[in-house]
Formats: sequence, C-alpha cells, structure tokens
Amino acid sequence: MYLGIEFGSTRIKGIVLNDNFEVIASGSYIWQSTLKDGYWTYDLNEVWVGMNAVIDEIAKTINVKEIKSLGVSAMMHGFLPFDKNGKLLTPFRTWKNTNTTVAATELSKQFAFNIPLRWSIAHLYQAYLDKESYVKDIDTFTTLAGYVHLTLTGKNVLGIGDASGVFPIDVKTKHYNQKMIQTFNDLTDMKLEKLLPGIVEVGEDAGFLTAKGAELLGNKLTVGIPLAPPEGDAETGMVSTNALKPKTGNVSAGTSVFSMIVLEKALNKWYPEIDIVQTPTGDAVAMVHANECTSRIDPWIELFGEAIMRVNGEVDRNHLFETLYEVSLEDTPLGEFMKQKLVEAIIDLKPGMDILLNKEHVKVDYLLGHGGYFKSKSAGRKVMSETLGIPIRLLETAGEGGPWGMAVLAAYRYYNKEQKIKFDKFIEKVFKGA
Repeated sequence: MYLGIEFGSTRIKGIVLNDNFEVIASGSYIWQSTLKDGYWTYDLNEVWVGMNAVIDEIAKTINVKEIKSLGVSAMMHGFLPFDKNGKLLTPFRTWKNTNTTVAATELSKQFAFNIPLRWSIAHLYQAYLDKESYVKDIDTFTTLAGYVHLTLTGKNVLGIGDASGVFPIDVKTKHYNQKMIQTFNDLTDMKLEKLLPGIVEVGEDAGFLTAKGAELLGNKLTVGIPLAPPEGDAETGMVSTNALKPKTGNVSAGTSVFSMIVLEKALNKWYPEIDIVQTPTGDAVAMVHANECTSRIDPWIELFGEAIMRVNGEVDRNHLFETLYEVSLEDTPLGEFMKQKLVEAIIDLKPGMDILLNKEHVKVDYLLGHGGYFKSKSAGRKVMSETLGIPIRLLETAGEGGPWGMAVLAAYRYYNKEQKIKFDKFIEKVFKGA
C-alpha cells in the first residue's frame, strides 16, 4: 500500500493505492489560508493537525502500519525561509501573495526567463529589496511540500518539478540553472547555491521516515519507510492524467487554474503569460496559471444554497453544486448565468493558451482535466473546451488528481528501490491498472 498526501489550498487530502493502483482508502481535512500582517499564510501547526486527521481517517479502513511508502505534495511555489537552527524566519508566504511584482519583473529581465510573482525566488528577492531584517539569517528556503518532507525525513530536498517553482531548471543538467544563480548572486551578494534545497529525480533516494517524523504522526506509520521526492501539485496533476510526454497536456482547475503542456522544443521567446516548469522526470513544460477559478463560482452557489434554506428548503451541498454546474448547459436564464460564471472562472487562461497554440504552434491534441471544476458530469469539460478552443478529456481520477498522483510517485519510489524499473514503464503499468 502506498500513501500520497497533498496539501491543497482548501483541503489536505490523502489517498492509499494498492498494487493494482486502485484507491483503497482516503481521508481529508479542511483548512484555509489567513491574511496575517499583509501576507496570505497557513499556520504550520495545522500541517500536522491536518496530516494526522487524514491518516486517522484512512486508518478506519486499512492498517496504516502496512503502508510501504509515502509521498508529500503541496500547492507549488511560496516561501518558507529557515535559519541554521531550523527556525522559520517569517510566516509561510503562499503562492497567493502578489507583493513580488518588482522582484519578479527585475529577475525576468535579468534572466530573460519568466519569473512569476508566486515563485520562491521572487519572494526571496523581494524580501532582499525590501531590506527585511531576517534575510541575512537565511540558511535555506523551500516550498510547503519541501518543509513537510524535511521535517519527516531530515533531508532538505525537492523533486525536480517542485524545484522548478523555486528557481529555473536547466533542462540538460536537470539541476538549477547555474548561469542564473550567478546572475542572482551578482545582484544580491548572496550565495544562492548554498540556500537552495537539493534536487532528487523521480524514484531516487529522497530519505526515509525518521523516528522524529513518525512521532509527529502519532507513530501511526512505520519508521524507515521510504519517501518519494516531494512534488508540487502541478506535477501530481501531470502524473494523475498521464500527461508526462511531449505533446501531452493537462489542466488543473480548483481554487486556482493552470494548464500544462509538455514541450517538444523550447519556445521561441519568453512570455510573461507562460511559466516554464518541469515534469517529475525533468522535461520542460509550458504552464499557464491564474490565481482564481472555482473561488469565482463557489460564492454564488453558496448564495443560492442560503436562499433555499431561507424558504425552509433543504438541499445536499454536493447535489446543489453538481446541479448548478450542469444547468450551465441549458438555455435558460439560470443556465446562462451559471455558464457566465464558469467561463469567468477560467478566462484568464485564454491569453497564454492562445500564445502557445496560435503563436508558438505547440502541438497538443487535447488536455486532460482534473480538479473540482470537473466534478459535475460534463459542464466543466464542455465550457472549458469551448472557451479555450481545445478538446478537454477527463479520467476517473479527475476530481482528486493530486493525492492520487502523489500516491503513484510514492509507489514508484518503493518499486524503484526494490526492482529498479524505468519510470515510463512503470507509468504504463499504472494506467493499465496492473
């Protein structure tokens, strides 16, 4: 049994797969970011409360002591800086913060490579430009997944995909771009190479659950089980949709929305609308990201739910969401209203997708969708396909792509340790269900 846990924007989710890659147990914990001193953050104590709650829920179904490997993924980017004693120097700054405009713009110009506002390096450089007092004390900085993994294993590493949201990756070496590191050092008098987490390729040794890590989890899991390299939610989405080879792509639509297309070759130039990140195996991916998605739809559905309750009606929340999504396909006033909301939720993807498809002529036949936007029968798929001008297909794992994908990576970590199987062969095995 293999456990994947993902720290999403609104839920911490865990899924356990068996040797046939079937879901045999799952658990979830609701959490949310808070605005503290002008920054969006999460209380790191809640990381452990939530992770324990997820494992406790899973333990109602299976014997969690029999789990053979574990993997952690999380919302990508953001900023967690630590001093040499492992003390967090400023509260976790999430991907949602947009205070890094000056830093991101300057770095993009210096690197001739798009650095988005939410990337970890943009947060570090902005803190440097703002002369924040703790910057001189930073010993390392990492992502949320990197922090959880470090705490469980004692190893300060990231999977190559999550690392690509920290600092640009050299596609040839599959490590941080050394020329850009030197440029950054010249700008800041820092030694960035000493601050960055190490990079571990998919399936390789990323450490094992320590006694200290197991204690944080109530000693529910077995000390010594291997952990997969920690990854970002973009990469687990690629895994869960099997969009890992050139000309394949996926779109994740939940609290935020982003499309990912694996590139056959580099783009002709860099664009502020397009991020270049990596698959878990290190191939370059064109990513188009928008901070808002279902967060633009949910308040309206909650409003309708409150209206029903005020006239003494009762409705199941999940049924309400599915019904109002599906009504967007009907030619009625309510249908037109809901379709407008579904379009508004994803319209920010269109400029970047138009560049990729029409200007750069990137080849992709369809995008595989996953996330809450697709939980209803067909509305999300049809509306997105019409809006972006590209076919959208769904898999059975569409609603819970992230933790499922991380569980697959955890399984590969175990298989690779035991059998040394190539990742592409392993993925074929996964999607054959045997």
